[in-house]
Amino acid sequence: MQAELEDRFQEFVRARWSRLVRTAYLLTGDVHHAEDLTQTALAKAYRSWKRIARTDNPEAYVRRMLVSCNSDRFRKRRVTEALTAAPPDRAGRDEVTGRVEERGSLMAGLAQLPKRQRAVVVLRYWEDLSEAEVAEVLGCSPGTVKSQASKGLAKLRAYPGLAPSHAVSGQGGTR
Repeated sequence: MQAELEDRFQEFVRARWSRLVRTAYLLTGDVHHAEDLTQTALAKAYRSWKRIARTDNPEAYVRRMLVSCNSDRFRKRRVTEALTAAPPDRAGRDEVTGRVEERGSLMAGLAQLPKRQRAVVVLRYWEDLSEAEVAEVLGCSPGTVKSQASKGLAKLRAYPGLAPSHAVSGQGGTR
């Protein structure tokens, strides 16, 4: 029984690692912090895997743990934001460079958002979760998700360096 649970957990980690690290990166802005955050959340999930595996959506449960671990990181150590303001300077501008610069501007804009708004924007628009799913992950009401998303998107739209036609349009998935 224990071996079967461990096999299911390892399968879960292999299937979801990249997506969880991507979410953690968008929350932290640093690859190393993102990997550490993901490992911390998965270590906690492993200890409770027997219970988590029985839920309807183990990934949502672990994603909530990821967001909670990120909040704990700020609470315990008073960590300052680590997202960078801009990508390195490049000679010339081509399509790839433009996308890199826009991504850098977006990351800098995300860095300016309060952690709750950032979590809502990341989960709603990058992870394409419904408002109800985001509310479940963050432990708040769908109304809070709507208001935090609205405020976060307004701040991103006003952020210098982000084109008005950027992908963060507020038209998330319709689940």
